[in-house]
Amino acid sequence: MAKYDLRSIMSRFDVEGRFESAVPYGNGHINDTFLVVMSGRKAKRHILQRVNHHVFKRPDLLMENVRRVTVHLREKVLEAGRDPERNALSLFPTREGEFRLVDEDGNTWRLYRFIEETVGYDIVESSPRAHEGGRAFGEFQRMLTDLPGPPLDETIPRFHDVELRVSAFEEAVKADRAARANDVGPEIEWVRSRVWEMGRFIRLGRDGALVVRTTHNDTKFNNVLLDARTDEAVCVIDLDTVMPGFVLYDFGDSVRTVTNTALEDEADGSKIRIDLDLFRAYTQGYLSQAAEFLTPVEVGNLAFAGLVMTFTIGIRFFTDYLDGDRYFKIRSPDHNLIRARAQFTLLESMERGYEEMERIVAREYARVKEHSR
Repeated sequence: MAKYDLRSIMSRFDVEGRFESAVPYGNGHINDTFLVVMSGRKAKRHILQRVNHHVFKRPDLLMENVRRVTVHLREKVLEAGRDPERNALSLFPTREGEFRLVDEDGNTWRLYRFIEETVGYDIVESSPRAHEGGRAFGEFQRMLTDLPGPPLDETIPRFHDVELRVSAFEEAVKADRAARANDVGPEIEWVRSRVWEMGRFIRLGRDGALVVRTTHNDTKFNNVLLDARTDEAVCVIDLDTVMPGFVLYDFGDSVRTVTNTALEDEADGSKIRIDLDLFRAYTQGYLSQAAEFLTPVEVGNLAFAGLVMTFTIGIRFFTDYLDGDRYFKIRSPDHNLIRARAQFTLLESMERGYEEMERIVAREYARVKEHSR
């Protein structure tokens, strides 16, 4: 991580206290994130982030999206009688009243209030936690169904577009910039054998069968903060990719991370499978909030969404590996290949359990609708 004068950067935000310390924080793939401590009568912690402008080409539009979404969510939280400082993200303005800071090198910075006594999990070890994650993301989508104003900007156009990802994959295979393609022939053919099937949502969207909504688009389970004592969902974080999209992508990406019995970069394939009990719990929590606005087509494709998003993320890791690791942060030369293989193994497990996944969705949706009558 590059060195930045974080003391100077913090001095330009309208925040109380004296700069004490800043350390790298979290395990995100894209942005640089720091946990900052400001001292005073009571020491307070903040999250300072440098937005990766190589990934997000228009950080100004991104930050306008984040501003609009955080303001709306805070209003919804207040209406529900909850705590907007804990149940929604809070952006601090600069001393000039802007919600993004541009430094002398053109970097975009933002500052959030740190939400204390919360924890995020990379692996979900209990059904109650899975249920809370589903409830949190379902509620997030529901609260944004009436976001005022024009649609948000697309911070990364066609982000989950399988056709675009497949095209980039084939270009990477052909260019073979890192001279790796010859060593991964079986994986290349594995991807190609599933391309048509995994393009289902693109075709449904093109036919107008899927509704474009305001969606999160990066619903890994660790993007939900849970109360450290009660495990109750507190807040959905990481709003960089909140933009127009299909709710199926949000549901599917959560399923990919919630139900996986191993880490995203587990090298031992024998440890990787879908946990259907966790899938059931997550689906229950999600539908408790989302059933009221979902269309029959959306409900009918929830189970398949897990397969599509596991394939999509896997192909992104694989493409980056073939391309010389230019997008995701890596810890070893084969890190992206390990990640890709882990996703492909998880997808095969989902394929074996797909019929039961469909039955779970149908049962839980019927139960929620019956209860709401």
